[in-house]
Amino acid sequence: MSSEELARKLQRRLRLEALAENNHGAPQPAPYAAPAGDQEPEPPARAPMASADSELSAQLNRRLDIHQGAARSRRSKVFNPYTEFPEFSRRLLRDLESMFKIRYDAGRDGFIDLMELKLMMEKLGAPQTHLGLKSMIREVDEDFDGKLSFREFLLIFHKAAAGELQEDSGLLALAKLSEIDVALEGVRGAKNFFEAKAQALSCSSRFEAELKAEQDERKREEETRRLRQAAFQELKAAFST
Repeated sequence: MSSEELARKLQRRLRLEALAENNHGAPQPAPYAAPAGDQEPEPPARAPMASADSELSAQLNRRLDIHQGAARSRRSKVFNPYTEFPEFSRRLLRDLESMFKIRYDAGRDGFIDLMELKLMMEKLGAPQTHLGLKSMIREVDEDFDGKLSFREFLLIFHKAAAGELQEDSGLLALAKLSEIDVALEGVRGAKNFFEAKAQALSCSSRFEAELKAEQDERKREEETRRLRQAAFQELKAAFST
């Protein structure tokens, strides 16, 4: 559903609610005269209407935030770490998943919440303040739920190796202090995680450069072919006149 459709539905619902309030205050013809001793029936509860309006309004606001770049859209629930993080070896991904599930996700619910992150940083010897912990989560919290999924946990190491984290970032300390065994089957066989990622990024850059060179070569060949065809058509037209 588009933002415009949500906006129209919300406006229509709010108009109907306002109309209902106005009619509630206006005198209405009664179908029969109620006995004096009877109490007037209570108006129906409007909690479901208010709840629906609140939910619709929240969805509309989020859609508008995403459209304006103030928020990121949520990713699909289907997550494949091997395709989303191809720079990581399968061995490294298994090590990170084991670390996430066994060492850090104490609640075994598939997420690292604020308290679990606090305990994690204390175990690593880099305790953080409450605000520091919230800031760490916010740096990779793509779905804004206030906790870290496994995908967001992997983003920490991805950003750290790519140099996208500040030197004083708690997430950088987490990535550096985490014990990851990549000596035998790590990223591209390197002994150090960050050296391996630097090599991976370098290889990726070379691959992209080669791909771009091939694309440029094809463009030049296409342009040469186009010019030859144009020259041939011009020569043909000259002989035809």
